[in-house]
Amino acid sequence: SLRQEVLQLHLSAKASLKGIKNGVKGESGASDDELTSDVLSHYSSASESTSVLEEGTGGEQVDEQTAQEETEDKLKQCIDNLMDKSTKTRLAGLESLRQAFSSRVLFEFLTERRLTVSDCLERSLKKGSGEEQAAAATVFALLCIQLGGGDEAEEGFKMLRPILTAILIDNSASVAARQSCARALGMCCYVSAAEDGEDLIKSLALLESVFMSSYPNREGTLPTPKPGSPGLHGAALQAWSLLVTLCPASRLTVLLDLHLPKLQACLQSSDVNYRIAVGETIALLVELGRDIEEEFEVEDSESLCECLKSLATDGNKHRAKNDRRKQRSIFREVLHYIENEDFTEEKIRFGVESVYIDSWMRRRIYDAFKEIMESGVRHHLQFNPLLRDIFGLGPPLILDATVKGNKISRFEKV
Repeated sequence: SLRQEVLQLHLSAKASLKGIKNGVKGESGASDDELTSDVLSHYSSASESTSVLEEGTGGEQVDEQTAQEETEDKLKQCIDNLMDKSTKTRLAGLESLRQAFSSRVLFEFLTERRLTVSDCLERSLKKGSGEEQAAAATVFALLCIQLGGGDEAEEGFKMLRPILTAILIDNSASVAARQSCARALGMCCYVSAAEDGEDLIKSLALLESVFMSSYPNREGTLPTPKPGSPGLHGAALQAWSLLVTLCPASRLTVLLDLHLPKLQACLQSSDVNYRIAVGETIALLVELGRDIEEEFEVEDSESLCECLKSLATDGNKHRAKNDRRKQRSIFREVLHYIENEDFTEEKIRFGVESVYIDSWMRRRIYDAFKEIMESGVRHHLQFNPLLRDIFGLGPPLILDATVKGNKISRFEKV
């Protein structure tokens, strides 16, 4: 796919996996819902058993098969609940599926039922409340990740893209639903980008149309944000920046010229989370510009660095303490990268492996998956072939029982 080809070009020079290290087992989201808890616990044992070779009796194998059948029956019930007349029942079904899809790899189960699930999600997106639309968009993004970005995911994306688009650009729609649709559009396009890149170009333009309304006017004045708009602009910007990582150099050059100056002005936004999203996007665009041209220079870099220094040392007492701390931390990193090309590497541990986040591009990609999958992202890094391909981890490891038994618990983690 286009995603795989471009990632190979962008990431070939980066260290994808620096040896197999001891780490923490991925944690999965918990639920108070009994059905969801059963689904997750059963799939936990089923997933581990298919990935780890252990000696066992025939009776244990029968028990595992029975447990898996019971779990699949419960998942089927969750899918049936999406067609219920009761909004409460549909929302509970969506939440159960969100947690199951986030926490486990269900490729075979979902491949057989993808059209049924897609039809149910389309119905929720077209006829549901704002809360139901937001939940359905998130579950659809998870479905595309589960299907592995192949023809099945592309088919689903083409089916639901029109309704996701309609909600995103509808000013009367729920802000939460529009944010969720922005994230889903970015993720689904990212994992299922077609060879010709047509979906990529359309999705980039659509997301741009949303966050560019935060750009300054001709006089250089930022618009007064409407309630909820900074969150929507931030979601659209982050989804857009994920897709920018797939763009060829010729397209990137155009985007850099158009957006970098405007984004610099948006660093003065009154919303802390939007300022942070803008800062991270600027760092990503500069990194991509430097990948194209070693001597890449940011226009008016002196002014940019002064602004970043101000944000990195912001002591404004009117801002919440946690907001100030978060902002200072992020903008110190952005400033160090702009001035010195210095990136603070992060190690993500899962199972007995680690993946290194050693660039702004890899951070954007990892954060995009984490935003949708939450703590389940570690399990998917361990077992989902799509994520393992994206981060250069190779096929899922098959470990014997001795290695499994020697894994370091999270309480022993250094």
